[in-house]
Order: sequence, then structure tokens, then C-alpha cells
Amino acid sequence: MISVVIISKDEAGLDATLAEVTAQARVSGPAEVMVVDASGSRLDHIRHRHADQVRWIAFQPPAGVRVSIPHQRNAGVRAARGDIIVFTDAGCQPEPGWLDALVAPLRAGEHVAAGLTLATPGSSGLYDQSAQAARDTRYLTECATINLAFRRPAFDAVGGFDEDFAYGSDVDFSWRLVDRGYRIRNVPGAVIRHDWGGWRRQLRRSYVYGQARARLYRKHRSRLRHVFRDAPMVVAYPAFLLGLPLTLVFPLYPALLLIPAWRNRSNGAVRVLADHLMYGAGILAELLR
Repeated sequence: MISVVIISKDEAGLDATLAEVTAQARVSGPAEVMVVDASGSRLDHIRHRHADQVRWIAFQPPAGVRVSIPHQRNAGVRAARGDIIVFTDAGCQPEPGWLDALVAPLRAGEHVAAGLTLATPGSSGLYDQSAQAARDTRYLTECATINLAFRRPAFDAVGGFDEDFAYGSDVDFSWRLVDRGYRIRNVPGAVIRHDWGGWRRQLRRSYVYGQARARLYRKHRSRLRHVFRDAPMVVAYPAFLLGLPLTLVFPLYPALLLIPAWRNRSNGAVRVLADHLMYGAGILAELLR
């Protein structure tokens, strides 16, 4: 049995997501669709609209917890009836055949699978280039939960999601899976479209993702020895920001940004640099706490 788990907090786009996910679940064999919702009663109109096809779990965040993403994910898996757990996010738009494509490797013996996530037309497509670049990779070294499937024993083997994280718990989860010997099967044919929002929202996201990445390396210190190979921007942009006072002595210091600007010219150099600088600022903010 497949359990599709969607966590939610005040996302109006959940309605359209459920319409498509439930339609695909009906033709994918034994399947259930679940929502773990931390919206109070504010999404009751959506709950009522899908009452016959969706299990709705009203979630109360623990006291003092503002971002309850990992808590909701763990609650969803605990309540799921399926052997295969599928995650996607409220507001996502699965393309036709998404669910069958995503779980096919698990039905064939794999333990973890991640699909391809692309931006909806008109929203920030900043992540599309890196997502497309990984299409030919058979196994991934990390992944998000926005488009993820796994067998329950894999979840149990690593103890689920670390609830000490606000953001970044999905990468931590995937790193721990890889460390335990599980492989993350790349499934580029399982496509989800997601509205990443405008640039103000993107910059805020980049900042908190930077904070999360610093926490990830603090927890997984053994990965630091490969950081220049695996994630050079984790070092490059915080170092650049720390060096900005050098501009007083070397006025051309900011010209160093011309190198990444040129490399990212096809993806919008200014917006990529702004995103990466906010990411670096988030890393510094976390390291200086």
C-alpha cells in the first residue's frame, strides 16, 4: 500500500494539490492520501471538499515550536498505513503519471526514490538548472521531501526526521539514509511543479536555507572535508561577505562577483548572485550565533 503524506500550514494551494494527487492515487493500486495540517481550522473548507478521499490529521505544534515541518513529517509517517511513504508539498502540481513513476523503483526493490521538481511558469525557476543537470544521475547524494518516496524500514533505520531542525531536516534525513547504506534512486520522469513565489520570498528562503546548511554541517562534521568539492558556495559566499571590508583598501574587490555572474548569465546573473549572497549571509548568521 502507498501512503501519500502532505504536510500543510495555511497553504490555499493544497486544494489543487489534493485534486491531482487523489486522482493519481485512485489508479495506482492500494493507496491513501493524508494531510497533516497545522492550520487550526483555517483550511476546513478544503478538508470538507476532500473528506471522502483524504485522511486529515489536525496537528498541534509542540509548545515553543514555530516551524513544525519535521514534527509533521514524523506524525504523518507514524499515522500512515502504507509500506511505501510518498511525500509532496501543499501547493505542488504533480504532472500526469507522477505517482506511478516515483514508486516504480520501490516496487522493483529500491528503498528510496526522488523525483524531479521544477518551477511553475511565472515563479522563480532558480533551482531548475541544477535539477535538470542531475537528470542523468542514477543515484543522488541528497534530496528534499518535496518529491520523495521511501519504504518504511528505511525511515525506521534512521529514526525519522530530526525535530531539532526548523529547515533542512529533509537534507539531514537523506544524508543519514546515505550514511546507513541506502541509495536514493533518481526518477526524473516523476515530475512535480512547484510555485516558489516571487523574489522577495526567494531571498528569504535562501537566507533560512543558508542557516540550515550551517546547522547541517555542524551536525555532520565528517562531511566538511568534502565541502569544497560538494558545495563550494557554502564556503565561497560567506568568505566573500567577510572580506567586504577589503573594499576600503582594494576597491575592485566586489569585481570577484563577475566570475559567478558570467557562469550564471543564462540563468539571470543578478538574481543568482542575490540569492547566493543571501544564502551566504544565512550561513554566517548561524555560525555567529
